[in-house]
Amino acid sequence: MKTKIIDFIHHLIIYDYLLFGGIFILFLLFLVLAIALRHKMALAVLFVVLAFGTLTAGSVAGYIQLHKYLFKNKIILHEVKALQYTEALLIKGDINNTSKRSFKECTITTGVYKVTHNKYLDRVYPYVPFKKSSQKFIKPIPPGESKPFKLFVEPFRYTKDYNITIKAECR
Repeated sequence: MKTKIIDFIHHLIIYDYLLFGGIFILFLLFLVLAIALRHKMALAVLFVVLAFGTLTAGSVAGYIQLHKYLFKNKIILHEVKALQYTEALLIKGDINNTSKRSFKECTITTGVYKVTHNKYLDRVYPYVPFKKSSQKFIKPIPPGESKPFKLFVEPFRYTKDYNITIKAECR
């Protein structure tokens, strides 16, 4: 857990600091308004709840949306096949940089989930894959260009119907 937090802090960019600073100023503004309206208890409590909601949910949602906007990418799959003599699933494709910033590194994560013919379970299974795999690429990708990737999911022994989800987080 400590290494994940240190890694998160080391990969912050100037826009992240501006986002977190703006959210903290908004938090302080809501608290000052709550203190100023302390004689109207319902309004003061509303501003305190709004302040802490902004601090927690605003930070998380803002960070996710900011990185979706700054580091847009597109994954094009060319081949997904279960290898015959090895217990592995091979995934080949390209990752395309559709943003205006150059990517220094990308982490491609894939999940394999089973397919049923139950419409409710088919909506749940993509969120809980039975097999996950990820690979980190440190090759730089300039804006508008793409790089090929090859990913293996090992061990893969599933013989029934399956689908994959694939996503890339780039910096």
